[in-house]
Amino acid sequence: MEETLVLRIYQDIVGILGILGNVLVCFVIYKVRSMQTRTNAFIFHQAVIDLLGSILIILRSEILVPEIIPSDGLGWFLCHVWHINCPQFYIFLESTSSLLLLTLERYYAIVHPFKYQAAFAARPKLKVGVCMAVSWVLAFIPIIYCLFNFEAKNGQCVPVAIPGANIIGTLVVVMQYVIPVAVMLFAYIRISVEMKRGAARVGPAPAQHLPGGANAPNMAESLLRARRNTFKMLLIVFITFLICWTPNQIIFLLFNLGFDIPLSGWFYYLSVAMVASNSCVNPMIYAFKYRQFRNGLRQIFCRQRNQANDMSTISTGTG
Repeated sequence: MEETLVLRIYQDIVGILGILGNVLVCFVIYKVRSMQTRTNAFIFHQAVIDLLGSILIILRSEILVPEIIPSDGLGWFLCHVWHINCPQFYIFLESTSSLLLLTLERYYAIVHPFKYQAAFAARPKLKVGVCMAVSWVLAFIPIIYCLFNFEAKNGQCVPVAIPGANIIGTLVVVMQYVIPVAVMLFAYIRISVEMKRGAARVGPAPAQHLPGGANAPNMAESLLRARRNTFKMLLIVFITFLICWTPNQIIFLLFNLGFDIPLSGWFYYLSVAMVASNSCVNPMIYAFKYRQFRNGLRQIFCRQRNQANDMSTISTGTG
């Protein structure tokens, strides 16, 4: 019970930080016109998912399953959905799908730029929306297995013996973790190789002198620098995802393979806490490593400060 209480307190803190951070990310991308790019649309989508995940973390922590389960529709929902934590699990899976989608967008933009431009030449917003919708559908597939793990019987949520449950559980781990991680790892390696080739092709170009004597980088260097910054930021997001998700997925995999892994020990609760942390950590990464996001923050706050100064000047002048 002590571990559960500590986990609840930690999840409440993580949920609050996640709500504040991801609302800020969505607000900056929505308000700053220069940030309304295709890549940032996927980052906005990721922030919305993490925002929903943060809200569900708090709801899951505070709304507990009652000791006596009713035998009506509410009881079915509590056992089949809430007790097994399906909504939060679904959002976490969608967060993985969204990160995979964001990685593939950068992969095709950098490694296959001509195919990328051709693919989004017509109706780009519609195609981006379709990609996001597909990620939600794919994330729901493993949830079907979870919906049948428990049932209400004699006022209690009891596990259901599903034939081949260990095999299904192992396949779920492969679908929700192993395959996305393998694809993203391959994509980041290929992006890294291609960016090194791009840097070699650009080379030290002749500097363009500004009136003040400073050197202005050419367009190719600026594009390469922007891509490198985005790549480093997304790579940190991916590494953070690995750190937060790997312990929990290893435990779940060993459990499905037949190992005697108690799902009530401190290490399991720690793995759950690490998964929950992934919903609030991305805004911090954007703030520290994403130059475009920091510039967007400055634009908003400088604009607000200038408006406040103008109002103060008007008030002083009219006084």
